[in-house]
Amino acid sequence: MRERTLTMTFDAHDPALLARFWGGLLGREAEGGFLPGDETQVSLRFVPSATENSGLNRVHLHLTSESVEDQAARVEQALRLGGSHLDVGQLPEERHVVLADPEGNEFCVIPPGNSFLAGCGLLGELACDGTRDVGVFWSAAMEWPLVWDDNEETAIQSPHGGTKVAWGGPPVTPKNGRNRQRFDITPAGGDQPAEVDRLISLGATRVEVEADGTVMLADPDGNEFRVLGS
Repeated sequence: MRERTLTMTFDAHDPALLARFWGGLLGREAEGGFLPGDETQVSLRFVPSATENSGLNRVHLHLTSESVEDQAARVEQALRLGGSHLDVGQLPEERHVVLADPEGNEFCVIPPGNSFLAGCGLLGELACDGTRDVGVFWSAAMEWPLVWDDNEETAIQSPHGGTKVAWGGPPVTPKNGRNRQRFDITPAGGDQPAEVDRLISLGATRVEVEADGTVMLADPDGNEFRVLGS
């Protein structure tokens, strides 16, 4: 039976542009607007949307680096592919580099020696705004262990290792309409109705059923996510 999988989906004005950007940065081959991961690296998907990017997203990506030189090279590569520097109030002494992709989605290139992201691979973390309750929900939803649970901060990780999904605790960035970034779950075994029922029993709420049968739910912090069909 296939495993349940998690994909990070971005609304995009130009999905092909973002797929090329992130494919180049992560060294993945785009399949249309989809960048497949593996059992340790979360997949990325880019879908067409006219929604404007207003304010900071509730999720941003953290890319790791192996040395100071490697960090600088990744930043240069991002700028060459169409990214830009971004000021979100970071301090001059902070060593991570904050950037934006061509449509303004925030991400950071983390300096070497970060013990929390050691062994997590290039796409080290999906760093989310969120309460402890939502971290506990997603641990149960994905059946991934909580690998961090301290002072309202939580993180989960696939049993195979790789990309961590982390929530920083309160205060949580206010929602401004529907999130432009969200998670997609592919159910284990492909049984969408059973998966929807299970997630609702864990604390999700139903939002809508899309035209193609995809079911959109919301987690305990109100973040929309989708349960895909077979």
